[in-house]
Amino acid sequence: MAARLVLAFALVLGLFGGMVNASAEDAHGTARGGKWIEVILSEQRLIAWEGRRAVMSTPVSTGKRATPTPRGTFRVFRKYIRQRMRGPGYDLPGVPYVMYFRAGGYALHGTYWHNAFGRPMSHGCVNLPTRAARWLYHWAPLGTPVIVR
Repeated sequence: MAARLVLAFALVLGLFGGMVNASAEDAHGTARGGKWIEVILSEQRLIAWEGRRAVMSTPVSTGKRATPTPRGTFRVFRKYIRQRMRGPGYDLPGVPYVMYFRAGGYALHGTYWHNAFGRPMSHGCVNLPTRAARWLYHWAPLGTPVIVR
């Protein structure tokens, strides 16, 4: 039921221009067995799905109020085992298991600099515990849909 609601939400977003890098048909098609990633901002939680079956769930830290994580439907378009991340107020070498899902530097990635998962802490990325990020990195191929709501 929850998966159906998420997919319906994604479809509505697609009809009103909120979808980026994925079509409404792609989001709806995930219910037929494909892999997809859901980020629930209000719960600070990520769930990995295979169709309608949740295969992994983990607390995350998404963007703070001043630097929010964008809502919408996207796709993983680039992956790096490790990458240096820099921006205003941070310079983090060796960020592990990086998966970009939106232009502008928005990624799912492992986090070694804090352990405060379950509350917003980032500059817009989705911070995961490194162990969960490793699992997700190897599970999700390029093109995997990412729904942030």
